Amino acid sequence: MLRAILPKSLYARVALIVILPIFLMQAVVTYAFFERHWDSVTANLSRTTAGQIAYLTFLYEDAASENERLQLFETTLEIMDISIRFVEGDVVPRDNKLSPFNLYNAVFERRLRDRINRPYWLNTQSWPGYVEVRVQLEDGVLVFFVLRDRVFATTGPVFIIWLIGTSVLLGSIAIIFLRNQVRSILRLAAAAEAFGRGRDSIEFRPTGATEVRRAGRAFIAMRERIKRQIDQRTTMLAGISHDLRTPLTRLKLSLAMSPTAADLEAMRNDVAEMERMILAYLEFAADAAATEAPAEVDLAALIDEAVTAANSGNEMRVQTLDTRRVVIEGRRTSLRRALDNLIGNSVKYANSVWVTLRIDEPHVEIIVDDDGPGIPEQVRETAFKPFERLDQARSQSTPGVGLGLTIVRDAARSHGGDVTLHESPRGGLRAIIRLPT
Repeated sequence: MLRAILPKSLYARVALIVILPIFLMQAVVTYAFFERHWDSVTANLSRTTAGQIAYLTFLYEDAASENERLQLFETTLEIMDISIRFVEGDVVPRDNKLSPFNLYNAVFERRLRDRINRPYWLNTQSWPGYVEVRVQLEDGVLVFFVLRDRVFATTGPVFIIWLIGTSVLLGSIAIIFLRNQVRSILRLAAAAEAFGRGRDSIEFRPTGATEVRRAGRAFIAMRERIKRQIDQRTTMLAGISHDLRTPLTRLKLSLAMSPTAADLEAMRNDVAEMERMILAYLEFAADAAATEAPAEVDLAALIDEAVTAANSGNEMRVQTLDTRRVVIEGRRTSLRRALDNLIGNSVKYANSVWVTLRIDEPHVEIIVDDDGPGIPEQVRETAFKPFERLDQARSQSTPGVGLGLTIVRDAARSHGGDVTLHESPRGGLRAIIRLPT
């Protein structure tokens, strides 16, 4: 359940790790303040004020003359900041008028009930700076106006505002620093993703914390090793293939000038097969080099071109199904070579081939179905290995050197995708090239 709730991105998780303790600490401090300090202060203030009101009520009733009562009013206002007036013949209301934003109404009301043995009325809502208390006497009502901060601890809202302000400030500072640190990781991820798609034009320089810089330098070293390995493989294949073409050309010339004989025909076939193999090696080396710059490629148009080329000079054996327009960034020549190899491979072993373009965000799939013999599931991964030819389903008499599917997979993976083989609903083999959009 926690995995489903927690954020997925690194930035959100790091922000949660750093910011959540700040807010938890502030919440604990707030709880301790209100539960202990503010409750205690408010209780003491309420008890003192309730006692003063009870004592002043007693003094008012005990006064012998009106002058003594007026003197009591003046002295109380001067010394205690409590305003008192008497309303003759008045009666206190039944229900108290309490502010809904004051959490400590009940505390003060309870203190009044304990100190005053007369009907009273409490008003904490009508006056912003005062609390009104009315006490019922025999001939009227004694009205008290007490400063609010003499009854309740009024610093609570200020404390909450200060607490929220500091939390937002600290959280903002933490987010700014986190964004700068995570940006280095995101740049490293973008460079790795671009390199995986065959785009090495992004300039990447390690930045950020020491650990991120180490990861960035390790990525640069790995990228250079992979590029050297690819260059060495490409150079080796191209060199071998190029060197073999010279003696092969001399052999073809000698055979062409020789008298016609039955054994010479077999030699010509072998030379032709060798030439096809060398061309396949050169094609494989050219695809491995991947020197073409990435650009926008319309896959639907590319599929139409490949299907038209496969059907040229033959009956209509390859059909397109649902090839809506999809544009991705890639190397057109490499993708076209992969399609030609995949469709050509199906044409060799099947009577009919169907090509479908399907969008499965954030990917696009090129699906090639045929009605041929297919490939058993246990050897499908083996079919992608270079120079592998499967005897179980593919005839050895069919021309080829076992590089077709290897070229297709290399092209797909150089674009950040892959190619997989499945059983086709048409009865043969289904090949799916899956590329990121």
